[in-house]
Amino acid sequence: MDAILEMRSITKTFPGVHALSNVNLAVKRGEIHAIVGENGAGKSTLMKVLSGVYPCDSYSGEIHYQGELRRFKGIADSEKIGIIIIHQELALVPLLSIAENIFLGNEPARFGVIDWSEAHRRTQALLKKVGLNESPSTLVTHLGVGKQQMIEIAKALSKEVKLLILDEPTASLNESDSDALLQLLLELKAQGISSILISHKLNEIAKVADAITVLRDGSTVETIDCRSTPASEDHVIRLMVGREMADRYPKRTPVIGETVYELRDWRVHHPVHAEREVVKGVSLHVKRGEIVGIAGLMGAGRTELAMSLFGRAYGQRISGEVRKNGQPIDVGSIEKAIAHGIAYVTEDRKALGLVLHDDIKHNISLANLEAVAKRMVIDEGVEYGVASDYRRQLNIRSSGVYQPVVNLSGGNQQKVVLSKWLFSQPELLILDEPTRGIDVGAKFEIYSLMNALAAEGKSILMISSEMPELLGMCDRIYVMNEGSFVAEFSAAEASQEKIMRAIVKAGSVIHTPEEVVHE
Repeated sequence: MDAILEMRSITKTFPGVHALSNVNLAVKRGEIHAIVGENGAGKSTLMKVLSGVYPCDSYSGEIHYQGELRRFKGIADSEKIGIIIIHQELALVPLLSIAENIFLGNEPARFGVIDWSEAHRRTQALLKKVGLNESPSTLVTHLGVGKQQMIEIAKALSKEVKLLILDEPTASLNESDSDALLQLLLELKAQGISSILISHKLNEIAKVADAITVLRDGSTVETIDCRSTPASEDHVIRLMVGREMADRYPKRTPVIGETVYELRDWRVHHPVHAEREVVKGVSLHVKRGEIVGIAGLMGAGRTELAMSLFGRAYGQRISGEVRKNGQPIDVGSIEKAIAHGIAYVTEDRKALGLVLHDDIKHNISLANLEAVAKRMVIDEGVEYGVASDYRRQLNIRSSGVYQPVVNLSGGNQQKVVLSKWLFSQPELLILDEPTRGIDVGAKFEIYSLMNALAAEGKSILMISSEMPELLGMCDRIYVMNEGSFVAEFSAAEASQEKIMRAIVKAGSVIHTPEEVVHE
């Protein structure tokens, strides 16, 4: 099987950062080639070089595609010959239809006029190829993230893709949507389309990859041919991080104190559809030094619960009571929630957690400006010192605290968000999908930080879609389904099977708060 792509000795630098150093990559025709590595290893940078996002005069090395040396001055050059990249942040326009999105900038036309009947006909054929039954006139905003990913692939197929690049395509998908996307990649492979898959989910890579290339610190470490030698997760992780990771969850001996925060009969209605109750009479408590998890499927109401608790940042017609140290408290605004020691690390760090084009220093001080100000004026020296301390403590890999966070890897962006909220001196830290889209090495660092905070007596409420993560980190786990808590397990009792059984059982039964299952 000959190579459709060879990248030879690719070197790319940014001010103060050596992003890629003599990286080599070979992709064969009709194969699924996975690229893995820690955050900051250079995976996305390499793909931006390949697709022309970084033009040919901005790096050194050679790209050979279909046997010819190629020099792409922009993304249009690579798309013209069948190289299509789908970024982690989808590039769809929410208020345009599926057909309009698929052919945006590439509309079929007759005599200079867009032929919408032809666009709809071709869209229907493309949707059938990716397994969707939606009408071409459906607005993208009405589709879930899983279907939007399929629309992006349909868009790539409309451009006669020969090499499809997917950057963390399943990071925001639930298990069934992820499986559908992986199955589609296998079907495209059967049609002779090559794919490059960037993912942190090694179990998904094991299902579909013909080869795996591991990057570390901007260099190629090894390429594994999975057709001849199945790659073990432990071996791949060792190549990624350069060290053994015998235990993916750091050891911890919990020292749990009295109840600090308590939620009683908490009810939240949808912010637009007031008649729809999305959180239904939830009660919970978190003790000092305790890590409490919330498990559930997508749409269970976990994020809605967390955001409504954090200063009513979500929902309307909110009722119920929040108590701290046994006394009712008012969390009616974000400022009040912060004043009562509550912090919320959002699942969407780029849209809601960071000011992307501002620097690390400003992002870290943002939630506690009073602590870096004198007489209402920011003291830049104090702010610099605070940011430098957190950069060192959390091992934020950057050129300095003046680096814009948009240029950091996902794991380092997450550490900036955590630094921001740690600087607000919280007593309850709500972590919503804290390790989504980051590599195993950065995950371990965040787990270690969580353990250290719990040891200091902080209370932690953790939402995660990864059940092994909840089982590996939490002292207790609540199970949420359709806006209600349907089970609660101690760490000793909990298992993936019990959690899933509680969710499945609850699917056909409505529970009152008193009927929550304890096993």
